[in-house]
Amino acid sequence: MKKSFIAAIVLASASFGSSGVMAQDISSAPQAIDWTDFTAFFGDSFAEDNSGATFADRFTFTVDSTIGLNLDAVVGSISRSADVGLDITGLSLYDADETLITAGTLLEDGALDVWRLSSDNLDAGDYYVQVSGSLVSDTAGSFGGAVMLAPVPEPETYGMMLGGLGVLGWLARRRGKARAE
Repeated sequence: MKKSFIAAIVLASASFGSSGVMAQDISSAPQAIDWTDFTAFFGDSFAEDNSGATFADRFTFTVDSTIGLNLDAVVGSISRSADVGLDITGLSLYDADETLITAGTLLEDGALDVWRLSSDNLDAGDYYVQVSGSLVSDTAGSFGGAVMLAPVPEPETYGMMLGGLGVLGWLARRRGKARAE
């Protein structure tokens, strides 16, 4: 009984000690997105010998438009196989208060990792896109992405479009009646 009690204490203390070991964080400092006509590229590269290390890179930007903007982004990484390079585990959009606005969608996983992110009607303010992942081997790895902002059409635009479609329908109907006579 005494030996099993001592063994249980040794096992419990060993498990408590191992929980303190965490993967190395190799995240880069936040980087500002450099826009060209509301489009931009972003990404990062990691050196060799970082197997098991994690990252959560932030790419910051400001929306200063008085109208809402839609955001679309894609990020990917490529390697020879799923057990080489890095594994992207998340793509997300946050506001300056670190509140999650939307999480991306995984499109492909393995040797080729591809994530997509969409958000509608961003108001004026500060935001960041975060790419998360880990290095799965001691080889170097990198990821790259593209992001685009587009103005949200105003209600008047939809009204004009529907009016134009109505006029086209009326003209097509009138033309059909004229041929029937």
